[in-house]
Amino acid sequence: MTRPPLPPFDAETAARKARMAEDAWNSRDPARVALAYTEDSRWRNRAEFFSGRGLIEEFLTRKWQRELDYRLVKEVWAFTDHRIAVRFAYEWHDDSGQWYRSHGNEQWEFDAEGLMRRREASINDVRITEADRRFRWPCTEENKGRRPDDHPGLSELGL
Repeated sequence: MTRPPLPPFDAETAARKARMAEDAWNSRDPARVALAYTEDSRWRNRAEFFSGRGLIEEFLTRKWQRELDYRLVKEVWAFTDHRIAVRFAYEWHDDSGQWYRSHGNEQWEFDAEGLMRRREASINDVRITEADRRFRWPCTEENKGRRPDDHPGLSELGL
């Protein structure tokens, strides 16, 4: 199975890969997201370390049970032949209604088929009020949570 765009990356293909990842994560579909990773993909997410597509899917299921109304924006920070670094922010609320904006950086490494074989994420959460939210696009069955093309990115939002 291949997941274009394939390495080696240039500015355009790195940006396209990041947007495809953003779109998949905004779908909040763990099975869909997990398909972008190798069977033995290695992850570090905050303080959790694990490997394998099955554990990725389990992690994402838990994540989106806790992080409600999740909306994510990613932006390429740097890239090389088979690696991409992104910065991101996402907004969500817990089951009590408290909103958060989570900021972070990810380092991605891809195999020749364009599957991510390594993901390392550092993330910090900041409490925000509902009025402070910046990511308000609708999440419908039709758009699968995709950020509209005309919605500002992180740099445009000053994040």
